[in-house]
Amino acid sequence: MNEPVKGGQSVEVWEGDALLWSAPLEEIPLPGDAGGEYAESVGPWHGLSKNGSASGPLVYAGYGTPRELASALSALQAKGVDTEDCIALVQYGKLFRGLKVKAAEEAGCSACLIYSDPVDDNGVLSPPYEEYPAGPARAPTAIQRGSVQYLSVYPGDPTTPGQPAYPNSTRLDGGNIPGIPSLPLSMANAEKLKLLAKKGAVVKVVNKGGSRSFPEGMMLIQKHLVNDHVMPIWNAMAAIPGHIADEVVVIGNHRDAWVMGAADPTSGGATVHEIVEGFSVLLKKGWKPLRTILFASWDAEEYGLIGSTEWGEDFASWIEEHVVAYLNVDVAASGSRFHIGASPSLAHLARSSAERVPHPTDPGRSLWDATKDSGIYTARPGFVLSPEEAGMFRDERLSWVDEEHSLRTSMPSSAEYTAVSALGSGSDYTVFLQHIGVASTDGGFGATVSDPVYHYHSVYDSVGWMERFGDPGYHRHAAVAKYLGLTALRMSDTIILPINTTQYAAEISWYLQKVEAIAVAQSFEFDFSALRESISSLQTASVALDNEKVTAESELLKELKKLKHRPHACLAKLGNFLKRLLGMHPEPAQVRVPKALLKAVKRVRRVNKQLSSFERAFISPEGLRHREWYKNVLVAPGLWLGYGATTFPGLTEAFTIEHDSELAKSEAARLVLLINGAVERLEVKAAGCHSA
Repeated sequence: MNEPVKGGQSVEVWEGDALLWSAPLEEIPLPGDAGGEYAESVGPWHGLSKNGSASGPLVYAGYGTPRELASALSALQAKGVDTEDCIALVQYGKLFRGLKVKAAEEAGCSACLIYSDPVDDNGVLSPPYEEYPAGPARAPTAIQRGSVQYLSVYPGDPTTPGQPAYPNSTRLDGGNIPGIPSLPLSMANAEKLKLLAKKGAVVKVVNKGGSRSFPEGMMLIQKHLVNDHVMPIWNAMAAIPGHIADEVVVIGNHRDAWVMGAADPTSGGATVHEIVEGFSVLLKKGWKPLRTILFASWDAEEYGLIGSTEWGEDFASWIEEHVVAYLNVDVAASGSRFHIGASPSLAHLARSSAERVPHPTDPGRSLWDATKDSGIYTARPGFVLSPEEAGMFRDERLSWVDEEHSLRTSMPSSAEYTAVSALGSGSDYTVFLQHIGVASTDGGFGATVSDPVYHYHSVYDSVGWMERFGDPGYHRHAAVAKYLGLTALRMSDTIILPINTTQYAAEISWYLQKVEAIAVAQSFEFDFSALRESISSLQTASVALDNEKVTAESELLKELKKLKHRPHACLAKLGNFLKRLLGMHPEPAQVRVPKALLKAVKRVRRVNKQLSSFERAFISPEGLRHREWYKNVLVAPGLWLGYGATTFPGLTEAFTIEHDSELAKSEAARLVLLINGAVERLEVKAAGCHSA
């Protein structure tokens, strides 16, 4: 990882030999906000950025997508401007910040500046609203720090892709980090910079100290050694042993922050602590979970999901064998609208848990009803936002969810729409879902366009902001703790795991429907019949497994009821025997076990193994094209999104990015092979259950 050199970042505007302006790269203390007091502790900086310096003409390129950069450069070249080694100025939003730097580098830029644009505050501006801390509008000097790792290529330690990072590990040159320097800017800095750039000034970016003389008029790009070094990180873990030791539910949250981190990640950390407190009360009353529960506090998430990724790579075989689900919370509260993302197999569980938890501030509604909530700042010059407009996500990590919802409602599907979104990346579920194949969830409250501006990764993501605007009274924190705690209890204590393979199989048909529409839009003639047939077979096999789930549980309960009249000593011996079957290891006891009971226990164990390993059927050992670390062929972060999910990623991107019909055929064939493998797993094991 790397660290900034204090005072080693600057942005200067020159005209000839004259320095016109040097950007004040600072977040200033604000009255009534304690966060500003720490503004100098960690200055404006991008984690895993390339240290060095660059100078050249400035090019503004919107959100910094490859298309926007190409268009902006072409426009300058048409005016006779030499764009060699230009510096890209782009705004946050739409795609992950690291991918903006990647696009700038691939376009030939020598550096990239990323700023917070007031247009993305969607009208919560000053005026008419007051600036923070007096009001909900953005503090002009707020700066969004963050990692610029190429997250959709692979997460984790950049120098050990696919392998756990140890002090003596063989390390490679990072293949997912930028080769050009970048810096974050505030809204105030960017406005001044754009104004000066219109005059044709030259911008010089320095991302590490150092100076050197060079001939007058010469454009120089000077690079320095990166302030990189191997440093220790700490994942903290604690477990509640269950009766079934080899089935584990993991609950995770990261604890590192760029600066204050009141929302990201401390709001999530607070909810996990509340769950731990609640479970401790149950333990004191004699409760013990059926399955083991493991709590994880991840380190170095902000750099690129490093703590969770390295742990997952280190213990992948143990996770594959034992972990039945991963429940994540990152930001529990940064706005008014509740949101859940999950594997489709956990969508019903997650939604029904939210439906059982009271709304944080309205006793007549549920937490799930908060998925339609919005903020109170709806007034705009000359008009008022409609309820639909007010409820759209502003949060750049979730804005793609509204696009998915719009598409889902405009394209009728046979698959039930749970309104639980797919998971892309951007938090610690990534290694579990995308690399190993563990069903996962994530959720919390995010900001809508009518909410107070959330100062993401800024010193103003502070307790002061949280108590005034983010979650006054901490009611949303408490609601998320109840939701996640209930989900964990249901996951850990039901006889049959609440994993719904049939919902997933149905959702896969929606994935196919989407990619069929994409193929038509891209003017491809493509035969999807083999894929459609495989999905149909999976749906049939999953329905059969549903029936087996019901039968297996009822048979076990029936056999357990027969034990009520047995002597206590015999029951104790039987209990020890059953514990051995369930994965615990008490002292062996000589006891005659009814064959029907033995058969019922083994039947439940087989079904639960089928359920917990279902997601792993879609893990392809060779991984996705050009990003082999991502192995889930059903869902991945979009190659040029970072946060947002792309379903059938290999097939979809063969059409949308590669424009290659032969590649699409290969990807479709891979999907057919893996889906047929999932069918075989279900059918063989279901048949085995009936013959046991």
